[in-house]
Order: sequence, then structure tokens, then C-alpha cells
Amino acid sequence: MKTNKEFTVGSTGFSRRSFLKNSALLLAGTTLPQILPSGVLAAAGQPGANDRIGIGIIGIGRQAGGLLQQILRLSAARYVAVADVNMKRARESAAKHNAVPFQDYRRLLERQDVDAVITATPEHWRLLICVQACQAEKDVYAEKPLSLTIREGRWITQAARKYKRVFQVGSQQRSTWQNYTGCNLIRSGGIGKITRVIAHNYPSPWEGRLPAQAVPAELDWDMWCGPVAPVPYHQDLYAPRANPGWLSFRPYSGGEMTGWGAHGYDQVQCALGMDESGPVEIWTEGPKFDPPTYTQPESKERGDKICQEPKVFFRYANGVVMEPGGASMGGAIFFGEKGKVTIHRGVCESDPEELAIDALRKRPSDFNDNHMKNWLDCIKTRATPIADVETGHRSATVCHLGNIARWAGRKLRWDPVKEEFVGDKDANQYLDRERRKPWDFSGKI
Repeated sequence: MKTNKEFTVGSTGFSRRSFLKNSALLLAGTTLPQILPSGVLAAAGQPGANDRIGIGIIGIGRQAGGLLQQILRLSAARYVAVADVNMKRARESAAKHNAVPFQDYRRLLERQDVDAVITATPEHWRLLICVQACQAEKDVYAEKPLSLTIREGRWITQAARKYKRVFQVGSQQRSTWQNYTGCNLIRSGGIGKITRVIAHNYPSPWEGRLPAQAVPAELDWDMWCGPVAPVPYHQDLYAPRANPGWLSFRPYSGGEMTGWGAHGYDQVQCALGMDESGPVEIWTEGPKFDPPTYTQPESKERGDKICQEPKVFFRYANGVVMEPGGASMGGAIFFGEKGKVTIHRGVCESDPEELAIDALRKRPSDFNDNHMKNWLDCIKTRATPIADVETGHRSATVCHLGNIARWAGRKLRWDPVKEEFVGDKDANQYLDRERRKPWDFSGKI
């Protein structure tokens, strides 16, 4: 049985005793869920119905739907509960798989049959859900990017460490053999000292003031807005990638700088051996950042093109400079003294080609290329997963630094130990954001 720990987030003051009482506005007129005992996790062998890992999903949209299909194919887990601000969507998913639906994710966190949670909500919700899940003693699989701000990523990491959670970030290329091999080849000196890195030129987010539409009947739009000041509902804000979708708009996302950048920059961090560090200098070259404001639905093409300027450059303490260029969105091109390695999603190539060919041939028979299974295995053994929370935080930080460099419009010096800009009070204001009550956060873990 899980212990009866207090957990407090900002002004909400949640505890296991007051959790539902403090949610009266959202839960008025509802019936409290039945609290069920959690199954005991199997130590070995084929797990039975009562000793599989109980999974709850928070945010069952496009991305989480794919993650659910992975869970359903793994015998070590069982899908027991789902929470989504769109109750219709939660009910439909629950009905298909005999799970329990909720509209308020905090009720899901109260259930003792939920051992671990998967969350794939918009980024403006990542902090509170992840911290509260850790405090509720649930292991976590959080989609990338891990955070909306650098401070939020550090707070999530602190919560995972304090409550001893197995926390996997959805940077699944870490579990892909080709990407794993390419990063290891570079990190181990296979092409000698790295002299240059070319990444993708990721666009930053822009502004959106789309016209109001009628809110769907079973969607709690105010809760979807959550920590962000409420705006009118529009289907092209609610969807992640539409015309253009929330992923392109501040203050819900860091744009493709964090959307795809969390994959591409993650590969750079891994290959350079910077999983617990990051760049020390960031600057831009080109015209001043001038993001558009979308007032009507349209594709993201115009916004992406505008928000790719100015270009962002990063320098690491060892002198390696990462520059924007022709690399794929999910990888980078690494130049070394002995050759070149190009990493894409599921692809590792080299010049001379023998370097990659020889490395890829050495795949061990027990290599686990299933990112979700790695997380479940680590839940049972309490080992560190392949895309641990600190790793996810550091990779997301590189993305945030790129956005901040564009917003600030000047060269910035970054201290990856203190996680702040050196001698730049104005730039440090971008390290976090305001959150509205009752979804604010005091920083207390």
C-alpha cells in the first residue's frame, strides 16, 4: 500500500485528505471514485491480472492514443484509468478497454490501483501533472518536451528525485538502435574530436488570437486553459497540429523549437556527452525576431517560415559550436577529425561509411528498442530508464535557450550548473512564466 503523504502545489494545497475537497468547483455534483488496492508487481515470470503495473493516462489525445496502443501490447501493464478535460474522449477510451474515466486528473491520482501514469497533455500542463504524480507516488512517462520553461523542468526533476520515481521522457530515439549507435560512436571518439555540429533550424512559437467558437458539450475549456489566462475556444487552438494548433502558439508551447527540437537537440546532447549539462553561450544571426499573430485559422507554414529567423547558434564549453542548417528535424550532422556522422530518426550514416556499418553490426542480442518496455522494466527493478527525467530536462533546456535567444535578441552566456544566465537579469526573466490561480506553483516540492 502507498503511504499517505502530503503533497502541495502552489496555492492549491492538495493533500490526500483535502484533494477532492479543494476541487469543489470542478467536482461539484460528481460521485467519488472507488479506491481500489494496487496489485503487487511481479518479480519474475509472466505477470497475472493482479500483479501487472496499473497504468493511468492523463490526456488521451493523438499522442497518448499511440502510447496506449504500446501499453496494450505489453503484458507487464494494464490500463486502469484515464483522465481528460474532454469527458467524451475519456469515456470512449475507457469503454473500449474497461478502464475508469475522469475529467479531473487529480481524481485519477487518488486511485491506489494506478501505479504509474502516462501524460501527453499540452506543455502548459506538464509541470503540475508531473509534480503531483510524483507526490502521489506514481511513476511517470511524460511526453517530450518535458517542460514549458527551464524552471519547470528543474522542479519536475526535483520532484522525481525526492519521491524516488521512475521517470521516463518520451524521447524514444534513445531506444532506437541506429540513433543509440550513432550517438555512442560520436561520444566514444569514433570520429575523433568534434569540430562542428549542424542541427535543424527549428522555428519558435508565435501569437494567436483566434475567434471564439462554441465549446464542445463535454469539454471543460477553462481547465484546458489551466495555468494560462483563459482565451476563447477554437478548434484550431485545441488541436495540437491543425491550422495551426496549440503547438505553434505561445503560451502553450515552445513551437517546433521544443516540439521537434526536443528530439534533434536531444541527439546532440547525447552524442556530445552533455546529458547533465548543456551549452554555455547562445546567440542569433539575422533579422530581429518578429513573430506574427494569427487572428484566423491558417496553416503553420507562414508562421514557421517567419519564426525561423534569426538563426540560433550554441557553443559548448569544449568549443563545439552547433549551428542551424540542413539536418533533419530528428537528428544532426557531426563533423570530426576522422569523418562525419549523420543521425536521422532511425538512421545512422557516416563518411567514411565503414564507421557506421561496423558500429551497427555490433548490436547485442539483449538490446531493448522498446522505449515503453524500458520504462516498465525499470518500474519493476527501480533502475534508471534510458531517457531519465534529468536527461529530458537538459535536452528541453537547449530548446528553451534557443527560444530565449530569439526573444532577447542578443548574445547570452548560460551557466548549466546554476541554470541561469550570467549577469543578465532581463534574460533570466524568461526562465519561468506566470501561472493563474488555482494552478499557480510556489516551487515547493
